Amino acid sequence: MRILILGKGGREHAIGKKLLKDFSPMEIYFYPGNGGTNQIGNNLEKNYSTMELCFFAKKKAIDITIVGSENFLLDGIVNVFQNYGLKIMGPHYEAAKLEGDRVFSKTFMIKYGVRTPKYKVFSSYQESLDYLKKTTYSVAIKTNGLAEGKGVHLVKNKKEAKKALNSIMIEKKFGKSGDKVIIEDFLEGQECSILSILNGKNITPFLSVKDYKKIGENEKGKNTGGMGSIAPNPYMTNEIWLDFKENILKPTLEGLFAEKLMFFGFIYFGLMITSNKIYLLEYNTRMGDPETQTLLPLMNSNFIHMIQSSFLYKEISISWKKLCSCCVVLSSGGYPDKYKTGKVIEGINSLNEPFYISGANNKKEKWITSGGRVLNVVGLGNTIDEARKKAYNEVKKVKFEDFYFRKDIGL
Repeated sequence: MRILILGKGGREHAIGKKLLKDFSPMEIYFYPGNGGTNQIGNNLEKNYSTMELCFFAKKKAIDITIVGSENFLLDGIVNVFQNYGLKIMGPHYEAAKLEGDRVFSKTFMIKYGVRTPKYKVFSSYQESLDYLKKTTYSVAIKTNGLAEGKGVHLVKNKKEAKKALNSIMIEKKFGKSGDKVIIEDFLEGQECSILSILNGKNITPFLSVKDYKKIGENEKGKNTGGMGSIAPNPYMTNEIWLDFKENILKPTLEGLFAEKLMFFGFIYFGLMITSNKIYLLEYNTRMGDPETQTLLPLMNSNFIHMIQSSFLYKEISISWKKLCSCCVVLSSGGYPDKYKTGKVIEGINSLNEPFYISGANNKKEKWITSGGRVLNVVGLGNTIDEARKKAYNEVKKVKFEDFYFRKDIGL
């Protein structure tokens, strides 16, 4: 079997490791990949356009392509692959807008009764500012387009609001993604992520995850791509699960069919659990990072069989280990802003599984940092506390200049 995985982070390394564990022999290609993926498969070294990736998949007789990173989706890669008769796990262009275009996504939620916070859309800096003057300033300001998980600003006063709007709309920190902003009611509660697999007719949810998005401990500071996560999410009670299925999952499925947006792939629900209700904050139309790294070590089911079943419209049931998981992300100092790469990493070769390379390359038998998020270390245990202790014991083995990690993941 030949698989192509698109992306370069810890998520893609985790997907590759799980596939190899479940199915052998398997030949895996990664584009562009990282130092970890190159040890379990073959990284495609040169730059490829969408069409060139398609021709590569045809030439190599790739059985299934899995889109890990969102950056490929809004280029319409799924449409191209499907037009050439290639199996690919991911949404077609219109469905990818559920992640890549927040205005489109919010309109979809409202139309189909998916419970979500109230919001307003603005394309003018001044109109945004004028609107905020009429509010209590306790809002979430979001870029309309993709921003690598960093396009959400939670503001509580005028100074923070002006700074966020200036960054998005004037300085254009996120490029065209900031041409429009969404100003959304701020909800007090606990964040929750639920990844799911789609088989063209149904959505099968995975275990719930709690993600830690802020760079600082106690959820302080700037948003990142994710500094760690735990599973299962302790705030996801049976009552909240039922609420999620009734008020978010069910109307989402109805909307996907009604709008002809159903696909073969993954959908991620970014949620907020308040005192008695659950709200949908966003969709992602792929697997999350670092949620994937947290969940896959808990999955008993054969992952490639699940993926194959989805293309056949078969019912999917997932078996999970009766364990908890804690993932800690090690990053370069300065992330998510400016950071330096090229630092030698010590201790990777002494780590116990599971761990995943995110932003590092292997050169002359040395591990060298190449990104903001460098390494994902995972601990498993009978409780969250046991899992986090194991994860942090592994973290102690790793060292590189100016590295950083949060010490409160799972607390």
